[in-house]
Amino acid sequence: MTDIVDELQWRGLIALSTDEDALRKAFADGPVTVYCGFDPTAPSLHLGNLVQILTLKRLQQAGNRPLGLVGGATGLIGDPKPNSERILNDPEVVAGWVKRLTGQIERFLDFEGPHAARMVNNLDWTSGMSAIQLLRDVGKYFRVNKMIAKEAVARRLNSEAGISYTEFSYQVLQGMDYLELHRRYGCTLQTGGSDQWGNLTAGVDLIHKADGAAVHALSTPLIVKADGTKFGKTETGTVWLDPERTTPYAFYQFWLNADDRDVSTFLRIFSFRSREEIEELERLTEERPAARAAQRALAEELTTLVHGADQCERAVAASKALFGQGELADLDAPTLDAAVAELPKAQVAELGSVVDLLVASGLSASRSAARRTVKEGGAYLNNAKVADEETAATEADLLHGRWLLLRRGKRNLAAVEFTPAG
Repeated sequence: MTDIVDELQWRGLIALSTDEDALRKAFADGPVTVYCGFDPTAPSLHLGNLVQILTLKRLQQAGNRPLGLVGGATGLIGDPKPNSERILNDPEVVAGWVKRLTGQIERFLDFEGPHAARMVNNLDWTSGMSAIQLLRDVGKYFRVNKMIAKEAVARRLNSEAGISYTEFSYQVLQGMDYLELHRRYGCTLQTGGSDQWGNLTAGVDLIHKADGAAVHALSTPLIVKADGTKFGKTETGTVWLDPERTTPYAFYQFWLNADDRDVSTFLRIFSFRSREEIEELERLTEERPAARAAQRALAEELTTLVHGADQCERAVAASKALFGQGELADLDAPTLDAAVAELPKAQVAELGSVVDLLVASGLSASRSAARRTVKEGGAYLNNAKVADEETAATEADLLHGRWLLLRRGKRNLAAVEFTPAG
């Protein structure tokens, strides 16, 4: 069996570790109880969080016990952002988000058997603690000179915004979480993103000072795309795990559209395929990039993992149908709505000629250009080639009584929404 540390390294999932040799021994002696925290600063987790969830899943599959912590307490505070203070959300809002995030994380972990996962909420051990208790029992172990040296704090201290005592104290609360989980469940490893390294090591130091125990921290690298843009975002915003915020179709398309330069990194970090399978997909990308075999494999695996096989099948069917490889009429209304949401769109109160619709949708710059497209055989209405410049769309062409799909050539798509007056 592959050493789990070697596996994580091969996948590019280790940025920093407190003591790699000691961690290897801990895994060998196992099982290790490991935790990762997720703050409810929004009603859904996103792709950046998915890296941490899947890392917990990998560690569980390797025979270790994961703790998924949703920060009902730390979510009321918020870790320091790079340039400004966080807006504090109402406790009722945060409590609702805790429930939503807990449900999202639970789908990925196994809660039965000898290595059963457990979900925890840090509000359980902080809500009853007085300020005096916090300062005496926890705060006395923290040294301000070390606290201000942490990257997140130092960056804010040197900014115009400065930093409030509230956010400055965040690392105390996160350190206390690790101490509490160490005492309650024997937790000896905390994972997180490399931007959280200061908070991770705060807990390691606290446990050493308070209990005299040696524990571990491991951080994953922040993912940087080849084009320099931020991972996990599209032109329309963040890619969320909640299907109400990012549809399964849009989620599928995110992976399908991955740059060839990024897909190997994404496969290693997110896929549960074997090394041999991933290396074969990497070879196919290098030899036949146009086939996009790696992107399709990744899109199908991740969409199934996050949204289920049925939603993945619908996303695949919609993707094919949009480009003439399937029947648009077979798509149900929610799937079609999700698919066209990713396209340029126009709204019309009256159905006119395909030439006018090509112009209205932005697929053609002018009526003369649209006529030329039709004449050259490059215009399609609902995947049917338009042969006559005078062809007009009718209500019978409307998909689910609402949409028309236009295509110019093989790849240029737009949707027209019929919104009759009155």
